[in-house]
Amino acid sequence: MRSQRISHGLAITTAAAAAALMLSGCGPSGPQAQATTEPGSSSASPDATSAAPAASETPSETPTATAPAPATPGAPALCKAAGLSAATDASGGGAAGSVFMKLNLTNTGPETCVLRGFAGVSLAADAAGAPIGAPATRDEAAAPTDILLAPGQTGSAVLRYTQAGNYPDCAMVDAAGYRIYPPEDTASLFLPQPTKACSNAEITLLTIGAFQPA
Repeated sequence: MRSQRISHGLAITTAAAAAALMLSGCGPSGPQAQATTEPGSSSASPDATSAAPAASETPSETPTATAPAPATPGAPALCKAAGLSAATDASGGGAAGSVFMKLNLTNTGPETCVLRGFAGVSLAADAAGAPIGAPATRDEAAAPTDILLAPGQTGSAVLRYTQAGNYPDCAMVDAAGYRIYPPEDTASLFLPQPTKACSNAEITLLTIGAFQPA
């Protein structure tokens, strides 16, 4: 009797297990992972849209190279002491104890040069000596102009010398001639022309004008 109850219980358990297996086989399968696309959206990755440059980032066209302008010949250099000779022409006469003369500078070099402005002029004891007294002051009655001097040509400026004897307080000394600095030059020429000078620099004996064509 007991064995029949056990067999009956096993039969019920087996039947229940079989029913459970049948139910699991007939149920819907589990969800699977799948990428979906929403209607109207792009399937491209965000980086795809940033790959194309904006209109403002588009490189501009390379400018067309233009041929350089032809070089213009250089202007003549300023006349320098090394390429000049100096002379005076006293035909200007004199008045009230003064002598007016032309200071002439001639181009002795092989190239055309420019004479512009005022010379520096003073009296000197000798060819190697320092200036004596005050240098010439500028007479600006005539405006400076560029003077082109071809080889052998001359530019002139009016030089006025006032007699040293006109000044009672002049410490008079002998001068052997004129020390002449061409415009914008630190080198000088010596022009022999003995005369009297005042060694005290408070007295000005010389006046020089701007160079003009001779």
